[in-house]
Amino acid sequence: MDQYLLDTLFQALADPTRRAVIGRLGKGAASVGDLAAPFDMALPSFMKHVHVLEAAGLIHTRKEGRVRYCEIDEARLAAVGSWLEEQRAIWESRTDRLERFVVEKQKEQER
Repeated sequence: MDQYLLDTLFQALADPTRRAVIGRLGKGAASVGDLAAPFDMALPSFMKHVHVLEAAGLIHTRKEGRVRYCEIDEARLAAVGSWLEEQRAIWESRTDRLERFVVEKQKEQER
């Protein structure tokens, strides 16, 4: 995965408000007003979060009449998941090797 894209995605997800928005959108599309309701901030401040998520490609917005709706981009979010899975595989491999090393050393000491 492109490092710049990955940096952009993680930067967008670094904020707890934006993570909460992504969590809510995981249940389905919602209006900006509905998304903003649980947060103690003015709508223009909340829209900055929406713009960051949209710029990162994590969500898409569409306007229907006077209401703006947001929905998650599952493919982009899956890219984050794929990267995390790659990292998990690397670290599991490393810990498996470390475990084998420790077990071998213990067996050597017991001899």
